[in-house]
Amino acid sequence: MKRRVIHIDEEKCTGCGLCVRACHEGAIGLVGGKARLLRDDYCDGLGDCLPACPENAIEFIEREAAAYDEAAVIAEKMRRAQAEIHASMPAGGCPGSMAKTIVHEAEPGVVSESGQAALAHGVNSASNASSPENPFPAPAGGVSTVVNVPARLSNWPVQIKLAPVNAPYFQGCDLLVAADCTAFAYGAFHEDFLKGRVCLIGCPKLDGVDYTEKLAQIIAENNVRSVRVARMQVPCCGGLEQTVRRAVAIAGSQNGTGSAGGAVDAVGAVASSIPVQIDVISSDGRIVAVG
Repeated sequence: MKRRVIHIDEEKCTGCGLCVRACHEGAIGLVGGKARLLRDDYCDGLGDCLPACPENAIEFIEREAAAYDEAAVIAEKMRRAQAEIHASMPAGGCPGSMAKTIVHEAEPGVVSESGQAALAHGVNSASNASSPENPFPAPAGGVSTVVNVPARLSNWPVQIKLAPVNAPYFQGCDLLVAADCTAFAYGAFHEDFLKGRVCLIGCPKLDGVDYTEKLAQIIAENNVRSVRVARMQVPCCGGLEQTVRRAVAIAGSQNGTGSAGGAVDAVGAVASSIPVQIDVISSDGRIVAVG
């Protein structure tokens, strides 16, 4: 098919690589010190690379070229992101920091009173409750007489500090940013908050890090669809909410989804089309505000 793709003038090209970084589809690479269009089907014809070139060596042309293959581009992005994650891990580094997607078995159902259908994650309130005679009971397992409680965590690591910006599981996800304490305070955290979401956790008071820039990168570079924040009712936890709102505003402006000149909220974030929901949880396990 005949369509618009880029053309690189090799005589003008100095091999600076700026166009390679500007091409979000990975269509351009350096070959022999010169920029080359490596695959026609990766070029979407939008031309983010053109203004990045200081030598004006790139232009649009109409020619016979393979159709743009978005699925192939996404698959290649995930492959490169995974490769970068592995490459960034130092030799002998902590295996627990390795990014991975968690796949759960088929969702369990209700276990009968007879216990014939009991599964590994079953909760038996009689067997795992502590008592004066047995303060450290064994974890629940084997026969259970109550509803099975499935785990919903789908990604690792979950700490904001440790999560790679371009981990494959972030691509197009619904993101949950939760304060550390929320999972302990809210009993149905997995089912009501984690289900269907990629999770990041942190503490605005104890971590001592401003996560705004990193979260903005994660949201912008992975086309995150929505962000939900679970925070505690205590005032210091409001820092997490403010950080996320600013990050979403920055990401929206980078992706062109922010409202140029739009209203600014109480924490200085310009309105963005990326939906955000804030859930405030009390220490006794109630959702006391949603906004």
